[in-house]
Amino acid sequence: MSSSICRSVQSDTLTRLAQAIAVAVSATLAGCQSTSQLPQTDAVHTPNIAARAKQKPVWLTEKPSPQVPQDVWERMRQGFQLQETAGVNPRIEQQRLWFASNPSFLENAGERGSLYIHYIVERLEERNMPLELALLPVIESAYNPMAYSRANAVGLWQFIPSTGRYFNLRQTRFYDGRRDITASTTAAMDYLTRLHDMFNGDWLLALAAYNAGEGTVSRAIERNEKLGLPTDYWNLPLPSETQAYVPKLLALSQVVLAPDAYGVNLNPIANEPYFQVVEINQRMDLSKVAAVANIDEDELFQLNPSFKQRTTIDGPQHLLVPTSKAQLLTASLSTMRPEELISQRALKPVFENVDDSEVEGARRTYRVKRGDNLAQIAKANKVQTKDLQRWNKLSGHKLKVGQTLVMQDTKPTKSTGKRISTVVAANSKNQKKQTQYKVKQGDSLYVVAKRFNVEMQHLKRWNPRMGKALKPGQMLTVYSPH
Repeated sequence: MSSSICRSVQSDTLTRLAQAIAVAVSATLAGCQSTSQLPQTDAVHTPNIAARAKQKPVWLTEKPSPQVPQDVWERMRQGFQLQETAGVNPRIEQQRLWFASNPSFLENAGERGSLYIHYIVERLEERNMPLELALLPVIESAYNPMAYSRANAVGLWQFIPSTGRYFNLRQTRFYDGRRDITASTTAAMDYLTRLHDMFNGDWLLALAAYNAGEGTVSRAIERNEKLGLPTDYWNLPLPSETQAYVPKLLALSQVVLAPDAYGVNLNPIANEPYFQVVEINQRMDLSKVAAVANIDEDELFQLNPSFKQRTTIDGPQHLLVPTSKAQLLTASLSTMRPEELISQRALKPVFENVDDSEVEGARRTYRVKRGDNLAQIAKANKVQTKDLQRWNKLSGHKLKVGQTLVMQDTKPTKSTGKRISTVVAANSKNQKKQTQYKVKQGDSLYVVAKRFNVEMQHLKRWNPRMGKALKPGQMLTVYSPH
């Protein structure tokens, strides 16, 4: 029986009981007025019975309010909205098998993303968007804000230059909004919301369009409509990359729902802001800011990767800093002279990660002369023809006399994944394990230190020649207790 029926029956019973008592009392009073009187207590209690009968019963059916999760992963799971669309699908199962076979991929991406995930989850919740979308940077960039693809896409959300500019992500020699953590996140959510509306509230089609472009998805829908075929995501003739893109996100979400079942170890991420915005009103070098606020320089750059030369030129007038250091930085900036926050060195050339096989370096230009062709120019400048085409957005080989070509010095490296050899080194106090770690694409000093559970200052002391920024292929020495 439902609770509402129970309440109705009990209320009627109590009402009828009160009415019967009231009638009996009235009759007794009428017959006994001349001979006796009712006790005062009975007369007082009679109306109280009727009053109590009219009161609604109290039902102890309220559930206690759910506790706020302490871990961002759990908060994310509670906000998943796309799982009902998954079902049993071989394309999803194939991707899920890959994640289960490569647990370190998600584990490492989670380490890098620990600085940003709380912020992204909060922004998604504000817009009531599926929290599975917080995993999109895992697929796009492995949560590496420095990621740079062959298609010239950059940042956590992998914006190409034109789309970045459309969503107000400025790109100059000193600043790239596509690598700006907060600006690119806003742009990505604006873009996804627009695609969601464009495809009538279908998140799977919106995600497919985020990967392949709205034109590609729209043309596939029109083709199926003409042929009388279904127009949902699973039945569209899309590029192979896009056919795997949505299943990859859904599979990744399922792994996050039950990581232990797939042999994945997701380290907890505190459900609290990792960074805070600190306003600035002048040009600053990140190295100086880091020293003032006792912040590791590499960690500060991971939070502000849009400043390509580690100087706050051309970008927004604020910095993202670890929450625990924000108050100290604000107080220090108020007492320092402007010249104390600027390095005296000359600005160094820009170095950016291009892809898994090369590191892009200093830019230079070449003016096309009569008789030049693309292959000759590439050979003379020791670069690849395809790179010349990419740097200058050339679809073919035609050149014009007087045309200026941009090119960049490249230093080839081979990405062979991490190779670790371990030896035991004697120490005057105890035995320590010495590990040689090969830096991978996307690694930072902060990430490596966290991976080996050591202090960043110790990493610097053990590797005095490693420089300020890590490069893929670089070997680091790490000591840990044996």
